Amino acid sequence: MNRLKPETQARVIRSLTEGCSVRSTERMTGVHRGSILRLMVRVGEACGRFMDREMRDLPCARLELDEQWTFVAKKQRHLKSEDDERCMGDFFVWNAFDPDSKALPAFHVGLGKRGRADAHAFLGDLAPRLRNRVQISTDALTAYVEAIDMHFGRDVDYAQIVKSFEVEPIGPGRYAPPRVTRIERTPICGKPKEEAISTSGVERLHLLNRMRVRRMTRLVDGFSKKLENLKAALQVHYATYNYVKPHKSLGGITPAMALGVTDRLWEIEELVGLAAW
Repeated sequence: MNRLKPETQARVIRSLTEGCSVRSTERMTGVHRGSILRLMVRVGEACGRFMDREMRDLPCARLELDEQWTFVAKKQRHLKSEDDERCMGDFFVWNAFDPDSKALPAFHVGLGKRGRADAHAFLGDLAPRLRNRVQISTDALTAYVEAIDMHFGRDVDYAQIVKSFEVEPIGPGRYAPPRVTRIERTPICGKPKEEAISTSGVERLHLLNRMRVRRMTRLVDGFSKKLENLKAALQVHYATYNYVKPHKSLGGITPAMALGVTDRLWEIEELVGLAAW
C-alpha cells in the first residue's frame, strides 16, 4: 500500500465512495484487495480524526437522529456460542443529520441492541459539537429520552415522530415502499416547532449510505467481514459527503461549507493526504 502512487490511492478511495465493492475496485484499479482494505482503514482513521477535530462549534438549529441497521461477518441469528458479539453480528449506525446544511455532524457505530450505552455514547459525542440551542427529532426509541436529557439538559427542544405504514401488499408490486398511513408528533421537552419535527432527511441519508457504501447495501455479498472495515468505510464516506461532493440543494457547495467549517470544495486527493499527516 505504501508504494501506491498518490493518484492510484485517490482512484481507489474514489471508487469505494461511489458504491463499488472492494473486488470491483480491485478489478478497475489493478490494486490487490488486501492493499485496498489497508488503504481504506488508514484513510478512514485519518478522516475520522479530522472530522472529530473540525466538526466543532457548529451552528446547527435542527437535527434529525436515527439508526441504520447493518451487520458484520454474519447476521445476529447466525451467530454461534463461540462468536464474539462485540465484533460480529448486527450493528446499528447512529446518525445525526442537519436538514438545513445537509451535514452529518456525528455518527456512532453501536451494537445491534440499540441500547442505553450506545445512545449515551452517541449523544455524548454530539452535544459538545453544537454552538446553539437545537431542536432534535427522533423516532420513539426510548433510549433517546434519557440520553438527550443527560447530555443536553433543558437546553434543547426535543420531539418524537412515529410513522405508521400500511401492511406490505402480497403479490405484484410487493417490493414497492409501503405507504405512510399516519404520522404522530409528540413533544418531549422544550418547545419544538411542530412543522420542523421530521426524520425524513436522515432517512434519505440512509438511502444514500446504502447506494454509496457497498457494505451497507442490502442483499449483496459485499458486507463487512471486520468491524474496523465497516467503521473505516463510513468514515471515508462521511468525510467525502461532508467535504468533497457538492449538494445540489445547497447551490453547488458542500455541507461542510454550508456549516462554515471550511470555505472551499475539497478533493479526494486531500482526504487521502490526511493519512500522511
